[in-house]
Amino acid sequence: MKFVVIYALKFYRNYLSALKIRCCRFYPSCSEYAIGSIEKHGIFLGGVKSIWRLIRCNPFSRGGYDPVQ
Repeated sequence: MKFVVIYALKFYRNYLSALKIRCCRFYPSCSEYAIGSIEKHGIFLGGVKSIWRLIRCNPFSRGGYDPVQ
């Protein structure tokens, strides 16, 4: 299951995110963060951390460097 989610995220990053103009406020990007988080913490906890990151990615956020912990 983990590999399916990671494949879907890589597909999104390579093909679908190229269609949007706006870039991510954080480094690494949200999709890279999600892949790293799922690889490090597993599908459940990594997914929760990825969702929390997406919630924080808004116009009022400062952004910046946010590595997977």
